[in-house]
Amino acid sequence: MRKIYSLKNKYFSLVCVTLASSFWVGPVYAQEERAAQVEKLRVTSHTGILPAEGKLYPQTTLMQTPGFPAPTMHTQKAYPVEGGFTARWTRADALQIKAASNPNAAFRKSSLPKQWTMPNVPEDFPTTNPDVWIWDTWTLIDKTAHQFSYNGWEVIFALVADRNAGFEFEQRHWHARIGYFYRRANIKTNRRPSNGGWIYGGHLIPEGSQDKLYLPGSYNALSQWSGSSRLIDAKDNKVSLFYTSMAFNRDSNGNYTTAPNAIIVQSIGNIHADFNHVWFTGFTNHTPLLTPDGLMYQNGQQNKLFNFRDPFTFEDPKHPGKNYMLFEGNSPRPANSASCSEADLGFRPGEQNGEALKTVLASGAAYSRASIGLAVADNKDLSKWHFLKPIITANCVNDQTERPQLYLKDGKYYIFTISHRTTYAPGVDGPDGLYGFVGDGIRSDFAPLNGGGLVIGTPTNLNVLQGSDDNPYFLQDPHAFQSYAAYVMPNGLIESFIQSVGSRMGGSLAPTVRININAAEATTDYSYGNKGIGGYGDISANEADINQIRFYQDLMSKGIKIDDEVLQKTKNFLGIVY
Repeated sequence: MRKIYSLKNKYFSLVCVTLASSFWVGPVYAQEERAAQVEKLRVTSHTGILPAEGKLYPQTTLMQTPGFPAPTMHTQKAYPVEGGFTARWTRADALQIKAASNPNAAFRKSSLPKQWTMPNVPEDFPTTNPDVWIWDTWTLIDKTAHQFSYNGWEVIFALVADRNAGFEFEQRHWHARIGYFYRRANIKTNRRPSNGGWIYGGHLIPEGSQDKLYLPGSYNALSQWSGSSRLIDAKDNKVSLFYTSMAFNRDSNGNYTTAPNAIIVQSIGNIHADFNHVWFTGFTNHTPLLTPDGLMYQNGQQNKLFNFRDPFTFEDPKHPGKNYMLFEGNSPRPANSASCSEADLGFRPGEQNGEALKTVLASGAAYSRASIGLAVADNKDLSKWHFLKPIITANCVNDQTERPQLYLKDGKYYIFTISHRTTYAPGVDGPDGLYGFVGDGIRSDFAPLNGGGLVIGTPTNLNVLQGSDDNPYFLQDPHAFQSYAAYVMPNGLIESFIQSVGSRMGGSLAPTVRININAAEATTDYSYGNKGIGGYGDISANEADINQIRFYQDLMSKGIKIDDEVLQKTKNFLGIVY
């Protein structure tokens, strides 16, 4: 999901007119001069580049690029989870992305270092499903985010919308439903169809059951936005769905007439499978868990365009039995009086390439107030929660830190999130893509990976405008919108969905890629797949929930008699060895 302010639309039109006139009228400017014209409207032009295969920003030395500020010092030290410390993704941090970008990159070519860039997705990508658009996607996980197959089937969940309902791809967010897909487990990628072989099972939540969360007549549209699906017992079939319920009041032009009503919700159901397909029951009762309070997390009274969504739950191995939730939020403050502090800027004392707080505030950067929120469960069935202070803020840096998730490796806590170029604050820049932070616990002085936070971005030229996925800027890399909503899976595998490649719109699963994570660095693994590109929607389980009794029950529910032939067929199907 993205927010586009009218100020940015005005700015985009101004730059298009300015650059188009300079490009087509009079003498042709040198590439550097044209790029500088555009960049001047975003951030003071600097020199300096990290070569495509150059050394990254190890937190031990914190290298500095000439002409740019040094990144903020972060200790990665862990603090009490229920305490008051909040890490900051600062402007000094985020500027490291621009410092590593090539100011001389040719038009229609990415300016990003190769090791932080997703390989190009071909424009002839296969369609995952002809009936529904697919975007934010997640897997069936346990409390530690292992991915599970169920009785011989791999299962994924995704936001879907009807491709044939008459609305445009960019309008899909207002029609979003949670759908599910399945395919046989343990089949090699080269033996699957090119689109991954996912079979669409339909909507997960029964029609009308979500309505019970709201008063009748209090909205004119409902949507289901992203979340996570947790296998409550890895040896059973009960699934806890956490998702974002959205209620809107919008006029005929699509504008909000009231602030959206966002609720993080839990719903319980059961997964079933037989020899031919997967299905679900339940998800008829929806328990509201959290709504933004305006104290720790911005709400609709403070800003009609607030963010509050994308729950991801987990049990912390350092606190056995304690369950926590990450989610996307915004720092609380009315939109018409937003501010940030010197600490949000993060420049070191005496920094010669820093920015004055007064200048940053005058740019409107303070309206960008992203945070990664934290909550803790109050009971074992995860139906009651209360807020804790955010673990990371990005005040004056970015306005969206979507779909946050926890990833554990070598005793370190990695927080991954996604963001758009269009949601960066004035004066800082970065591509659509995956961003990450590392610390020693859930609440830490998190250090941005690779110095600036960028882990793997879409191929983007930061020297020119971006446009939008349905109308990309003509001098931008045609792959700048190729994928979004990256989700980090076990072993560093990353799934996402295709937005658009060149002139072709997406709505299908992107090819899986992989990152190598090492301490405070994360890089694209170009040895994976075909020069870094794996199979489309290659979202494989790394654990299995085999429940023979449940399988027999599901067979009998379909009228199948359990005889010796079925017993042997079941044994073979589930891979059971006695």
